[in-house]
Amino acid sequence: MAELREYPDEARECAIWMAVDLRRDPATRNGALARVGEQLGINPETLHNWVIPAEVDAGHRPGPTTSDAQRLTELERESRELRRAIHILRSASAVFVADPDCPSPR
Repeated sequence: MAELREYPDEARECAIWMAVDLRRDPATRNGALARVGEQLGINPETLHNWVIPAEVDAGHRPGPTTSDAQRLTELERESRELRRAIHILRSASAVFVADPDCPSPR
């Protein structure tokens, strides 16, 4: 299995800046991630995973921004929780409807 490494934020930002800068120029676009990754000792696939969201956030590439993706994730989680709550409430109400002798919670 591949080794997981943690990179300092400054190194990550520098690598992203270098790669984005090289990718803007058509003459240096091909192989930019591999070159920057080799220079800085970062796997090109890791660098790719950093650069693509940075390009989207900067408006150089179409797609949802990081903040939009985070908000969508939060809304999906909230939706799942609400669906579970609705299921629980429906199940509980079915118990009270099925057993008319059950005392009312008044």
